[in-house]
Amino acid sequence: MTNFTPLLVLAADAHTQLLFTLFVMFVAAKLFAEIFERLRQPAVAGEILAGVLIGPSVLNWVQPSELTATLSEIGVIFLLFFVGLETKPADIFRVGFRATMVAVLGVIFPFIAGYAMFRFWGQTNIESIFVGAAMVATSVGITARVLGQMKVLSAETSRIILGAAVIDDILGLLILAVVSSMAKGGVNYWHIGTTAALAIGFTLLIALVGARTVNKIRHRVENLRVGQSYLVFGFAVCLGLGLIASYIGVAAIIGAFLAGMALSESAEGTDMPLQAEAVTEFLLPFFLTSIGMQLNLSAMANGSVITLAILITLLACITKILGCGLAVFKMGSKKALQVGVGMMPRGEVGIVVAQIGLGLGTIGDAAYGVVLVMAIATTLLAPPLLVPLYKGEAQTDEETFVPLSPLG
Repeated sequence: MTNFTPLLVLAADAHTQLLFTLFVMFVAAKLFAEIFERLRQPAVAGEILAGVLIGPSVLNWVQPSELTATLSEIGVIFLLFFVGLETKPADIFRVGFRATMVAVLGVIFPFIAGYAMFRFWGQTNIESIFVGAAMVATSVGITARVLGQMKVLSAETSRIILGAAVIDDILGLLILAVVSSMAKGGVNYWHIGTTAALAIGFTLLIALVGARTVNKIRHRVENLRVGQSYLVFGFAVCLGLGLIASYIGVAAIIGAFLAGMALSESAEGTDMPLQAEAVTEFLLPFFLTSIGMQLNLSAMANGSVITLAILITLLACITKILGCGLAVFKMGSKKALQVGVGMMPRGEVGIVVAQIGLGLGTIGDAAYGVVLVMAIATTLLAPPLLVPLYKGEAQTDEETFVPLSPLG
């Protein structure tokens, strides 16, 4: 007979390691969130710092792995689904023009600044382009979390940020496609054009007809015999549109956000938003701690690299604030700052761009470390800056959103 004991021991060890990872990431995130809330600081900053503490740079209790990356992806998908449930399509369309301008200027300013700084520092052309591409990204998950906690998702600047983030993701996708093609020795214009058409078409289709379609079938779904049928349907739509978005080449979180937006009208008066929030509260810590765990302090041992990382981080903050704020400056300096700071976090999006560049051999470990610091620093800096900018603007359920004109 075959002895299965070693296999059972390995399985038990793997099972134990899984539970240990889940326990440490979740508890550490919530403990730091509580501490930061008591210090009157955004909980999201505490949860990211919890990841730094338990990650390889400090205690080394948990290391980035395929498991943590998967948990992180699921967490941010459900966050954007929940945010979508709080966002009606009409609200986004009302700020469409301004959101587009915010996204475009928020891409141009950081890209030029990042590229110019790295070239000035004596780095190669392709490496400088990759760093510029990493600087255009916006991690809407971080900003959405802070805005949601402050109960200002219905503010007009919040709508602009969310709309711009969707457009920003498409623009960032196209820039990444161009840069990756250049790194491989050429630019595939057909592939880039096809990707752009699919991404834009998918976004417009869901935003324009998604809510109408869901409204028509709501009662049929609610009459299904499966428990919590409408919530199950909502999660299925979330995962399905996330899958389609990922297949097209857009981030899965955009599909999840569009799914929530399509369900936003029909979900009114149901328990879905509350239930989705509960699921999000469980899954989101894995996303936030994963960002902190990516930080590798040993890569920053060189003084020149530290200096460059600080300069790139400052440029990343200033260019988003200037570029995005300029697009809405007519709304007033305070709202321009709200939008600029809201678009500032790079989070996991900037890290993914850097990882692609590292995988293609176009950027070195030093440049990767610089981008990593920039992505995490901008993610940590944005929440504390957003709190005073939105102070006193929290809205109750009875308050209604005052829309902008159709032209933004």
